Amino acid sequence: MNSTGGGRKRKASGRRRRPAGDETAGEGGPDDALVLIAAAAAELAKLARRHKFEVLERLFAMARLEADEQQRSRSRRKLS
Repeated sequence: MNSTGGGRKRKASGRRRRPAGDETAGEGGPDDALVLIAAAAAELAKLARRHKFEVLERLFAMARLEADEQQRSRSRRKLS
């Protein structure tokens, strides 16, 4: 019983990897991500408020505010 191969090799999937930060139409870009993050954070803040998780409510509210600020910042750069 000789084992020189060291195990099975993975086959290539046929798909090429995209470089980090590469945006592809249909997958949503950073603007779409910010909208989703802001909406999710707002909903999570409501849930935390309903259950009286005050610290979590504040953290989610801050996350929503940060996402909103990032959106404003990105839109200002696009106008320039």
